[in-house]
Amino acid sequence: VQLVESGGGLVQPGGSLTLSCAASGIIFRIYGMAWYRQAPGKQRELVARITSGSLTNYADSVTGRFTISRDNAKNTVYLQMNSLKSEDTAVYYCNAQRVDTRPYWGQGTQVTVSS
Repeated sequence: VQLVESGGGLVQPGGSLTLSCAASGIIFRIYGMAWYRQAPGKQRELVARITSGSLTNYADSVTGRFTISRDNAKNTVYLQMNSLKSEDTAVYYCNAQRVDTRPYWGQGTQVTVSS
C-alpha cells in the first residue's frame, strides 16, 4: 500500500494550496480517507475526513476554508486550502482507513504559511 502526498509548499497568508494524495495497493473506493496535520511540538490532529460515500467532516479550525474531495477513478483524495493562516503551517498527512483494517499513512507534505 502506498499513499503519496503532493502539493505542499510555501504560501503567503491568505493564499491557497491544493494537496493531493494518490493511493495504490488498496481498493480506494471502499476506504474512508482523511487529512491530518502535525505542527512542530504538537500532536497530530484530524483536519478533514471523507467517507467512502463522500460524506465529509472538518475540524472547526478549517471549516469554511478547506474542502476535501475524492476522485475514485484516479484513486486520489484532495484537500483544497483557502485563506491560509500561519497556524495552518504543519506537515500534512494522508490517511486511509476502514473499520476492519489497519490505517495506512502517507509520508507527509510540508505546508508553510509565511510572509
